[in-house]
Amino acid sequence: MLASWYIVDILARNWAIVVIAFTITTLVVVPVLVIRKYALISLNILRNTAPPLARTPLDYEPVRGEPITFPAFDGLSLAGMLLRPEPHVPRRGTIIFAHEFCADMHSCARYARPLLDVGYEILTFDFRGHGQSSTQTGFVPRQWVTERELYDIRGATALAKLWLTQRGLPPLVGIFGISRGAGAAILAAEEDLDVRAIVADGAYSTDVAIEYFMRRWAYIFASVRVLYENHHPAFWRFLRWTVTCLARREFGCRFPSVRRAIQSMIPRPILFIHGERDSYIPVEQTRQLYALAGEPRSLWIAPGARHNQAVTLHPAQYARRTTAFFDRHLAARPTQPAPITRDAPTAGAALVAAPRAPA
Repeated sequence: MLASWYIVDILARNWAIVVIAFTITTLVVVPVLVIRKYALISLNILRNTAPPLARTPLDYEPVRGEPITFPAFDGLSLAGMLLRPEPHVPRRGTIIFAHEFCADMHSCARYARPLLDVGYEILTFDFRGHGQSSTQTGFVPRQWVTERELYDIRGATALAKLWLTQRGLPPLVGIFGISRGAGAAILAAEEDLDVRAIVADGAYSTDVAIEYFMRRWAYIFASVRVLYENHHPAFWRFLRWTVTCLARREFGCRFPSVRRAIQSMIPRPILFIHGERDSYIPVEQTRQLYALAGEPRSLWIAPGARHNQAVTLHPAQYARRTTAFFDRHLAARPTQPAPITRDAPTAGAALVAAPRAPA
């Protein structure tokens, strides 16, 4: 009893120190503990949030092409395939196909067969860790685009441009990307001005998507609902940054922002496609990217479609829209394209230059 009164007397005599200590604990220690709890659990989003696959390889008729191997920008060996149109069909242009996570080069048959039929050459390839391409030691591919996928698509773009140059053709290409491949396509176009047209189906920016998933699942591990529902936007941005830093250290890779790439990109024609009922990546993600993109830009929200399902639910309209887009912005280009001020790397330089960190 005497000890209790002694403690109370000390606190009463040093009430200012007690108030300061309580304030510091409330303003610093508690937020740190909350963010730590959120961050450790949110890191599982990057580890385990698997996207739904559009279809299996048995659901579409495969196409046959010329098998090729080529180096990614960091030297890793990748497998690919060159699809040529029928000899009697006039050539319209060259398009690089970037498949979705957990797919492979053959999935281009689901999306790009109409383009092949009308005269486009298709260079399709397997991202590292997929299909027949090499697997990098210590790197596990995930549904989030990293600088490694950017290295892969850089290598494919350099190969296509070099091949066109050797045939005496302008080294101008289009990129057709699906989901994670769409993000890689936008990142590649931001730094390479010879990419003149992009179709982005189910695109998203990793940073924005991570924040969406954190907000979506926070109620599971939030102890106080009123606190979770009233977090300041700066809290979510800081939490997103924290989780990304932890993921970079754990996974040994970076996560370049597609959102920032679009903002800094010299405008190129982009066709955004997204399923209206996409429950994995909400349609608002593509709407945000569309709002940031420069003209000319197009947006098609496929009615009733889920993630990467627009092509299966609306095959005729999908073929018509994608073909018309590339016809307008890649095949029907003027003889002398309008100059773009920022220098773009040549095909030969892209094959031998050391990789630089993505934006």
